Amino acid sequence: MTIDYDKLMNWPFEETRQTISPKDVMLYALGVGIGADPVDENQLRFVYEKDLAALPSMASVLGYPGNWLRNPDSGVNYLKLVNAGNAFTIHNPIPVEGTLVGQAKVESIIDKGEGRGALISSTRDVVHEETDSLICTIRASTYCRADGGFGGPSGPAAPPHVIPDSVPDLTCELSTLPQSALIYRLSGDYNPLHSDPDIATKAGFERPIAHGLLTYGVVCHALVKSCCGYDPLKFKGMEGRFSAPVFPGETIRTEMWHDGETISFRASIPDRDNAVVLNNGKATITA
Repeated sequence: MTIDYDKLMNWPFEETRQTISPKDVMLYALGVGIGADPVDENQLRFVYEKDLAALPSMASVLGYPGNWLRNPDSGVNYLKLVNAGNAFTIHNPIPVEGTLVGQAKVESIIDKGEGRGALISSTRDVVHEETDSLICTIRASTYCRADGGFGGPSGPAAPPHVIPDSVPDLTCELSTLPQSALIYRLSGDYNPLHSDPDIATKAGFERPIAHGLLTYGVVCHALVKSCCGYDPLKFKGMEGRFSAPVFPGETIRTEMWHDGETISFRASIPDRDNAVVLNNGKATITA
């Protein structure tokens, strides 16, 4: 099958209802490596029920419509999918319990051409049912490596955020656990690319890779730690483009540049010749 542009643009997403509990909040944080220092009070507030708070990047897994591109009717080669980018805006604090209602829609599909793949972007709003408050808006982009050349539009594509060419103002290194992808998948993304060695090999990787949003969460931790003093309420949004995979167990270095409420950032792997894994990053942080 090939991508049917009109069919995907009008994909019939059902409303997603998600019951969230303190356990879900803590499990997400553990999956992105928080709690590595179990006596750090700053990290404990994300993984222990006392004064529990959600790490802002948890927004990216809320109201998740599931692996909808795995549906054969999408015309997409599921084994060749990777996360291309993610962005979220937080409108109200992420609750640690209650019912969340998400509604997704396809925003754009860009045909990069035969042999160059396709880029599918979707958005969703997430509402806290008990308070009827809009919690966050998420934009997710998926790179379909094997699905270009279907005759769709070649643009327009939003320009990436430009990273300064100066020395970074801050740098933070955080390690991932070898089993991090096996923990993170329990927050809702069960793509076997991140857990099954045979599937990873068929997809062209030497072993299972970390979820792009796992990397995203580690980088969010670095930003919250370095720029917010571990106060998640100061963190209002984040965007970035995935540029290379992370293997569970690697250390991620995040470089940050301050410009008022805007933090530019990029992340790399020091032990892999500083391979950039998350680029063109921008976070919004208030005083």
